[in-house]
Amino acid sequence: MDYSSCSQLLVLAILVLFTLAQNIINAAPNGVFNVIDFGAVADGIRDNSKAFENAWREACNWNTYSTVLVPPGKYLVTSVVFKGPCKAPISFQLQGLILAPPGLSKLADKESWITFESLRSFTLTGGGTFHGQGRTAWPENQCHKNSNCQLPISIRFNKLNDSTITGVQSVDSKFFHINILGCYNLKLNKINISAPDDTTGDDCVSLGDGSQNVLVSDVSCGPGHGISVGSLGKYKKEEDVVGLTVINCTFTGTSNGVRIKTWPDSEDGKASNFTFEDLFMNNVENPIVIDQEYCPHNQCNIKVPSRVKISNVRFRNIRGTSLTKEAVRIVCSKEIPCQNVEIGDINLVYNGIDDKGPAISSCSNVKPTLVGKQIPATCV
Repeated sequence: MDYSSCSQLLVLAILVLFTLAQNIINAAPNGVFNVIDFGAVADGIRDNSKAFENAWREACNWNTYSTVLVPPGKYLVTSVVFKGPCKAPISFQLQGLILAPPGLSKLADKESWITFESLRSFTLTGGGTFHGQGRTAWPENQCHKNSNCQLPISIRFNKLNDSTITGVQSVDSKFFHINILGCYNLKLNKINISAPDDTTGDDCVSLGDGSQNVLVSDVSCGPGHGISVGSLGKYKKEEDVVGLTVINCTFTGTSNGVRIKTWPDSEDGKASNFTFEDLFMNNVENPIVIDQEYCPHNQCNIKVPSRVKISNVRFRNIRGTSLTKEAVRIVCSKEIPCQNVEIGDINLVYNGIDDKGPAISSCSNVKPTLVGKQIPATCV
């Protein structure tokens, strides 16, 4: 090769490096990494997974505070994991709308759609929307026939510490909207979750094993199954659930209000230190429930009592209307009765059409402390 050819190649290499460097500089003024600068197209048709991943990778490697920006527009994403740890605190500012692919066949990950994982001091904000396009997938759902089916959760937060999720929306997820696993000091504020009531809906908020010191406040729930602890005791080596406060919440047209549920014939476990307070029930089927005989579809041995110990539970200032006469149902384990259950200032009026008369309660294997007003009379 002659010197002129070498010179031309050297010039070309310098130009390429300069262009790449300039693109990186342009992509991150003040640490802001706009997905458009990494090739994202807001047409709602083309897959932007790679562009999102590339923008995240550069932001995650930034030495100071950085932001991945998704500007207004519709962005189709088949599946993506935003993973740390990152070099500095990082935020994801969603101003636009991220679309899942229609149906179930085009998902790259059959269990997850969007995942944020192994991050500290992370912020998700921006007022934008995660849209699961669930209406195209719900007719394909066969989970009622196959308990081993897999449907994708829209948004997963795994192993996030000292982080905040605020001001975003999740619409029409194919399965669960949000799943939280292994997080510490995670705050979710002003989250809007919406889907019609004839979908694969479940609890508005559900706490599984290992949950500790959780606060749920100012939540408007409905439709759905209410706010639940459990179900617990189905699997071996489940961790205890300790510390839940549910306060200043409203339930409208839900199948349950607040509920603690454990399987019969269960593994050993503990569930303790729960406060349910200042709650309004608007035509809720089962406003207050402890159910230690939880056995959906008769998939258990209900004759063997639950071995999950429930203790230190307080229901205070719960009012509104019940669509069933049994507004309060406390069914504890025959083997390990509930301990230190307090019920007070309850005013639940029967508002159904099947029967006349006031609401009632039913209790078994529990001797609660009764304080204040009792409508209906509870456990007497």
